[in-house]
Amino acid sequence: MWKSPNGTIRNYLNGTVFREPIMIKNVPRLVNNWKKPIIIGRHAFGDVYNCTDFLVPGSGEVGVEFKGTNGTKDMSIPVHKFPGSGVGLLMFNHDSSIEAFAHSCFKYALQKNYPLYMTTKNTILKKYDGRFKDIFEEIYQKTYRKEFESKKLWYEHRLIDDMVAQVVKGEGGYVWACKNYDGDVQSDLVAQGKYRINLGYGSLGLMTSVLYTPDGAIEAEAAHGTVTRHYRFHQQGKETSTNSIASIFAWTRGFMHRAKLDNNKALHQWAQNLEDSTIEAVENGEMTKDLAICVHNTNSPARDQYLNTIDFIQAVAKRLRKRQEA
Repeated sequence: MWKSPNGTIRNYLNGTVFREPIMIKNVPRLVNNWKKPIIIGRHAFGDVYNCTDFLVPGSGEVGVEFKGTNGTKDMSIPVHKFPGSGVGLLMFNHDSSIEAFAHSCFKYALQKNYPLYMTTKNTILKKYDGRFKDIFEEIYQKTYRKEFESKKLWYEHRLIDDMVAQVVKGEGGYVWACKNYDGDVQSDLVAQGKYRINLGYGSLGLMTSVLYTPDGAIEAEAAHGTVTRHYRFHQQGKETSTNSIASIFAWTRGFMHRAKLDNNKALHQWAQNLEDSTIEAVENGEMTKDLAICVHNTNSPARDQYLNTIDFIQAVAKRLRKRQEA
């Protein structure tokens, strides 16, 4: 079986994925006290997404061997004595990738004018997660502390379980730097809490997802991934009402970056108009079924309360044309 294409691309690019909720006024929040965006910065390299996992067939010992090069000493580390069959896993990360992750998060927080929190479980993974904590702290003190303080912002490391408790109680308004797996999970948590949407369709339809690389490239994608069930309905000739907002915003964020590289103000404005037209459509009652379920607080909205996939896109296009002509 092939591993996730998105995961493969993220590992190759070695960047940081920032996921930010798309704010729409008439979509109720599940967590009512969330007034501002919670932006997840997800490290997109290594850990469980590039690990080696294996089945242990029976009793025996598992260990790790490191064969050094260029004068680095070899290491042999015993891991576990198995009394019987079981499973094992080996994962890794690179200092250079963690450093790039840290720089991306500090720069993005400054760009958004938000404080930055970075979470690990370093009380258990003292060396693995401890390395993330130490690198972030060193880079912050050396490179970013003065600029953060000049803007009355701050950076803090927190245990991930403490942070989750704080997130639920707070109002938002910060960037949250997460290791790869943590970012995968917590971005879904934030999306579900941000909007009260039927979970069968996936609330990641109102979440942007943009990967920033250390050399300045980006990769934008729809945070929800492949909507297979709707595509199968489409193949059967059935009507679908698929939320295309995350896909639209993936394109607009790509266009905005292209506009920045080319200093193309017209392209940037067109992309901004497309985003504004999309939000305006929903706020004026033109929406897909998943949002109608949320807005009208019913699992079976009336047919005139939502649009099918194509009609929603056309409604957005109509509003975009009006903005462009204004």
